[in-house]
Amino acid sequence: MCKGLAALPATCLKSAKDIKHKIGFLLQKPDSPQEQKTLKEKEKEKDKEVKVTVVNRITPAETEKWKTSFTNLIKNDDGRKAFASFLQSEYSQENIEFWVACEDFKQTPADKMNLKARNIFERYIKADSPREVNLDSVTREQTRKNLEMCDVSCFDEAQSKIFTLMEKDSYRRFLRSRLFLELSQPTMDNKPCGLEKKAKRQISDYSQCLPSYA
Repeated sequence: MCKGLAALPATCLKSAKDIKHKIGFLLQKPDSPQEQKTLKEKEKEKDKEVKVTVVNRITPAETEKWKTSFTNLIKNDDGRKAFASFLQSEYSQENIEFWVACEDFKQTPADKMNLKARNIFERYIKADSPREVNLDSVTREQTRKNLEMCDVSCFDEAQSKIFTLMEKDSYRRFLRSRLFLELSQPTMDNKPCGLEKKAKRQISDYSQCLPSYA
């Protein structure tokens, strides 16, 4: 009958324990210098992927215009993208996305207007929609009714409300943000200026913030 480990001599038990410790040590041994070098190179490659230039070059004169009015900021391509990046850091980028969608809608051919209007409404205005913007119930309902006789003006009221919301709220914080302050700095030796995504990635590459509306 098998008596288990208790029947083994003490010397055998000690040898078995030693072998177990050695195996554990080998399994946990540190990476070789070559493996450590490979890991470091991979980390550097990750850093390169994370580090992106936000803007190619913004002159102080341009950022000064952005400070004079929200319209100057949002009508400027670079300014709008910078502002979109800031809104993304505040988790409210749906506002600028909706505004851009409305601008794009105004250029839509008449035969495609109904479908695009429905898509915008379902995405941004309908209650509990994926990218719902902050509109009062009256404006929301009026916009829904506008879809029945769809034309270029059907989102005007909703777009105006969101524009005012951004102007009175987010825009003021944007002008005090680190993003805007760094963009306002004069560039040296004609090198690109802007922010880089690092660490907590609070600021994203705003060149990819705005979706396209086909």
